[in-house]
Amino acid sequence: MSRTRALRSLLPLLFALPLGALAAQRPDPLVEEIDKRAREVAPRVIDWRHDIHRNPELSFAETRTAALVAAHLRKLGLEVQTGVGGHGVVGLLKGGRPGPVVALRADMDALPVVELADVPYKSTVKTIYNGVETGVMHACGHDMHVAILMGVAEVLSGMRAQLQGTVKFVFQPAEEGPPVGGAGPMIRDGVLENPKVDAIFALHVGPGPLGTVGYRGGPSQASTDNFRIVVRGKQTHGAMPAAGVDPIIVSAQVLLGLQTIVSRQVNLAQAPLVLTVGAIHAGLRENIIPDTAVMIGTVRALSPTMRTEVHARIRRTATSIAEAAGATAEVTIIEGYPVTVNDPSLAEFIGPVLRRTAGSDKVFITEPGMPAEDFSRFQEKVPGLMFGLGVTPPTLDPSKVASNHSPLFQGDDNALEIGVRLMANVAAEYLRSGKPRM
Repeated sequence: MSRTRALRSLLPLLFALPLGALAAQRPDPLVEEIDKRAREVAPRVIDWRHDIHRNPELSFAETRTAALVAAHLRKLGLEVQTGVGGHGVVGLLKGGRPGPVVALRADMDALPVVELADVPYKSTVKTIYNGVETGVMHACGHDMHVAILMGVAEVLSGMRAQLQGTVKFVFQPAEEGPPVGGAGPMIRDGVLENPKVDAIFALHVGPGPLGTVGYRGGPSQASTDNFRIVVRGKQTHGAMPAAGVDPIIVSAQVLLGLQTIVSRQVNLAQAPLVLTVGAIHAGLRENIIPDTAVMIGTVRALSPTMRTEVHARIRRTATSIAEAAGATAEVTIIEGYPVTVNDPSLAEFIGPVLRRTAGSDKVFITEPGMPAEDFSRFQEKVPGLMFGLGVTPPTLDPSKVASNHSPLFQGDDNALEIGVRLMANVAAEYLRSGKPRM
């Protein structure tokens, strides 16, 4: 068959294909440019990650990390603000053409954990936390978040003429510092204004096959609130309990009563709920019934309505049980981070971008989880979405590895370039969509 005849035989097939399918075959210059630049910056991203990991800083003390970030952003020629909401750093990149404003967020703080992971860039930093000497470790992967976003800033700043809008790089302090956290103070300092942010995205690393990506619309992570219950009885000799009111026994009854809130008083089919008492303190001697007992705990909810309802039930349960025993109970609830609710329209937008970048076989819809995130503070003000990136080294079983906040938590350096590509593509595609918040 001649070349001409062969071409003619293919023409009907080509015209039978949808136009979208033909377009999908063409390389996207913007995506190709991001991939190229991400490969080039990857070695530096690894170096930044190792440096930050070796030099971790606790919440509200991220001075060195903030200085490293600010110097990098200034070197890229961005407009830089420091001291935002504490040690927060914001870099502003204005594209070559007008368009929406998208923010990308990375949290910078570490945890009071002695690192046990066997990595060459292991942290040996020590500190005093709550009166106890301990180590400091990036046990939640924030070192990876910072390094990835530094890489994204370098990638996109080299393409600013092609960008249709503005990118805000938000390096946030104190995510691990509830109930205050760092997002709220940054918002009060105007991080979402001048220019006004239309949407905000964040990435969070965790256990999972290397390079896998999870996301969902709607409630994604739980609210977190702390409670403190002080049960007051009447001190007496341990041999004469009838002469007093035993706050330890009352506290045990309160503890069991609190568990019925989860098991019997709320509809868990609507949304999960966790109520945990983490500590009880009472007494000094084995033969003295003390005056008081104190219990502290946490409550996590995926429904804002259920969150409010549970607060009322905790107060009612503790005070009623104590009153029935002749004691009193003082209940203090300290509200922390709200429910992390991913904007459904952003979830619809981001799915194709994630699949195109990471591969369709690597992207999946996640179930909601009970950890909390103060990224939710940003989402209360503007549409936002956080997605997850699996960073477990290939030599380890993702189902058996240590979780975030463990002294054995590990993240593979090879995930960093993937993270840069993901965040850069999400930002560039959002700007290209030209859909600012209404």
